[in-house]
Amino acid sequence: MSDIHDETYGAVDDDPRPGAPADERTFAALPPAHGRGFAQSWWGQAWLKALEDTALDSQQLKTGRRLARAGAVGAVSVRPGRITAVVKDRDGTPHRSDVLLQELSPEAWDRFLGMTIERAGHIAALLDREMPPHLVEDSAAAGVELLPGIGDLEPECDCDAWDHCGHTAALCYQMARLLDEDPFVLLLMRGRGERTLLVELQVRSVARAEVQEPEEGEHNALPEGVDAAEAYADGAILPPLPDLPPLPAEPGVPPTLDTETEPPPGLDVSAVEFLAAQAAAEAYRLLADALAPGHERCPLEVELTGSEDAVRLATAQPNAAVEARLAEASDRGRNGLALAVRAWRYGGRAALHILEEGWTPRDEELARARASLDTAWEEDERPRLHAAHNRWTVVGTDTQLRHGRDGRWWPYRKERGDWVPAGPAAHDPATALAMASGSE
Repeated sequence: MSDIHDETYGAVDDDPRPGAPADERTFAALPPAHGRGFAQSWWGQAWLKALEDTALDSQQLKTGRRLARAGAVGAVSVRPGRITAVVKDRDGTPHRSDVLLQELSPEAWDRFLGMTIERAGHIAALLDREMPPHLVEDSAAAGVELLPGIGDLEPECDCDAWDHCGHTAALCYQMARLLDEDPFVLLLMRGRGERTLLVELQVRSVARAEVQEPEEGEHNALPEGVDAAEAYADGAILPPLPDLPPLPAEPGVPPTLDTETEPPPGLDVSAVEFLAAQAAAEAYRLLADALAPGHERCPLEVELTGSEDAVRLATAQPNAAVEARLAEASDRGRNGLALAVRAWRYGGRAALHILEEGWTPRDEELARARASLDTAWEEDERPRLHAAHNRWTVVGTDTQLRHGRDGRWWPYRKERGDWVPAGPAAHDPATALAMASGSE
């Protein structure tokens, strides 16, 4: 991943002006973004989803995309709780635009820092300027939401719009490009600059190491016991239940079946070991979901069919023999299974359905889809599209958009005569098409 500090992105030092706050960064105006989407990383796309799911006027989003692509957003100042930039209209009129995001409380930062030092991989990812999903999931499990959700991005603009206007939307689209390169920008908005955050992590890591290495001869005193019958008779003397144990760092490793004992006839040892490892990984995922805040309000997952589960298992790259059995069990064959695995990796069950199940939108669904396409491009930039059911193929090219029932757009391109998935879903059809074209 390229560094946000290289000259292409024109980043300015953390302290660009005498007397500037320590936790503030300013990024020079980025070049126009013609022919590409605004977010490549999943966290950049999550930022845009928070914008696009909140804004009430899709026309303002269209204006914002146009202004951002044209390079109308000036230098972006990022500080705790706020980003600011001057955005120019098409006629050159400048507007001071701000987007606010609530800072994390000191208690939330304490939980985040405590969780992070428990996972060496989290610190390594941040230093590599990445935000892996498990970092965000572990943070959420600790009660800390890093990424914004619906309604979290609050606009302010001197054009006096009461909702997101084209100027604040353009600033958000530009911010997605900055977030792609450096997730510390998001953490700064949440209240901690990179230097402050790394110093705090270092201090906590040292303190934790000292606690884990007691001096020679030091022993922990055992608490005084309580008679079991007395405790049962008087529950009031019992201490409160302890907190739930933290999520392990990774799934457990099943025992090996490579022993000196010969397996019974017909038992495929490698297949059993593969299934045991995948069962451990799936149990770990379910436990992480169960420990996440608000899990009790989430709907139950629909059980996978045998065919779908075969695709899920195949994403773990089994050996050739196991893969052949999964291809047969899913009734897809090797090539069909490979294509299904490719789709699954982009979006799980939803992506698999888009690959294999075409559908015909009803009139109101078709109207919404066409409105989304109309607002995604300027009239002179809009590609010619041929529609068939939920699929829009770009005339004269090997690229295609497939529309999901949830309103998202899935990029496809033709390879060796077959339509294949080309990326994850996007709410903006222009972003999805950029992925299909290979320019993301």
